[in-house]
Amino acid sequence: MEPIIKSLLETDAYKFSMGQAIYHQFSDYKTTWTFKCRNEDVHFTPEMVEEIKRQIRLYCDLRFTEDELEYLDRIKWIKGSYCDFLRLWEPRYADFTFSTDGPSGLTIEAKGTWLNTSMYEIPTLAIVNEVYFRMAYDYDDLMESFKERLDTKVKKLVSGEYNIGAFSEFGLRRRLSAEAQELAVKTLSEHKYPDSTFVGTSNVYLAKKYKITPIGTMAHEWLMCVGQGNHKHNPAYSNWYALDAWVKEYGVLNGTALTDAITTDCFLKDFQLTYATLFSGVRHDSGDPIEWGEKMINHYKYLDIDPKTKTLLFSDSLNFEKADQIKKHFDGRAKVAFGIGTYLSNDTKVPALNIVMKTTACNGMDVAKISDTEGKGMCKNPAYVHYLKRCINWRMDYNIENNSLRV
Repeated sequence: MEPIIKSLLETDAYKFSMGQAIYHQFSDYKTTWTFKCRNEDVHFTPEMVEEIKRQIRLYCDLRFTEDELEYLDRIKWIKGSYCDFLRLWEPRYADFTFSTDGPSGLTIEAKGTWLNTSMYEIPTLAIVNEVYFRMAYDYDDLMESFKERLDTKVKKLVSGEYNIGAFSEFGLRRRLSAEAQELAVKTLSEHKYPDSTFVGTSNVYLAKKYKITPIGTMAHEWLMCVGQGNHKHNPAYSNWYALDAWVKEYGVLNGTALTDAITTDCFLKDFQLTYATLFSGVRHDSGDPIEWGEKMINHYKYLDIDPKTKTLLFSDSLNFEKADQIKKHFDGRAKVAFGIGTYLSNDTKVPALNIVMKTTACNGMDVAKISDTEGKGMCKNPAYVHYLKRCINWRMDYNIENNSLRV
């Protein structure tokens, strides 16, 4: 195969958001990342594994060009010191280990500094996806079905059948291929819609190429590693540590907070007046979206913040029908936006892969996510998950902060 990842910009925008804050505040942190295929009926052949390894070697040969660094430097929240670091940065193939063990026939782990390993997640997942679909199926046939479905989607937006307001493409990690994602971004950016606006993509390489906005702020790894990486901290306060470090880095810029790293209810304990004012909005990634949105609107009202001034960003397993329903429900009550992934980048006649690569350790100790949906977390140590849940439950049940102070 040709190289799948052709530029170090070919990653999600939040990797640069988090990467800059990691560089300035947590450059000594070390993490372990673990790949998992959640599809029970998927098997990676030895030939696929060898091609995946070859593609990751090719990725590790890439370096940032001056043109790419100049592009990053023009983003208002990116600092020159971070661009200078990226000028020297290179992926390390030695950070990866591979095996054919496990139920899917593919095991990948990456260990090293958080600065390095954070950057590996998205390219690795994109490589695994494309290798699998090119080698397991008739790729040309899949692309034909992808094009037909994309054309149908665009027609429904143009006709006004779906009116979803602001939306962006979030599908890099689970795309059918680089070709498919680029076609989706190019096609969506070429049209105008009655009550929908394509505002950008998470893929920084494509955002640069098509002169659209790179979209993305923070991921679960930020809250997990900042909140749980310092072993002296009570992990039930992960959100406070993570939000505090983010504001230290960005102030009022680049502010969409992710709510469900250790449950949204626990997040709201720390998302009081200061942070709720500084952050421009919040992102939903698990649990019932309507219930979550109502909870966030009520929380803003409790803090005497007008919800209409804040953005509710939905990004959990969306398609246009779901987005249209959510938009109608919250229309006029808050700003609503959508990050739509697999539905735009890998919608074909065959099911998409449900693959992830998650942080499983930070500074030599387990980390975990306790989201609003059971089963979305990934931790190797059940005892640590039990410990984290007990910390959260203690805080929620017994350590009742005086929220009426609104500080």
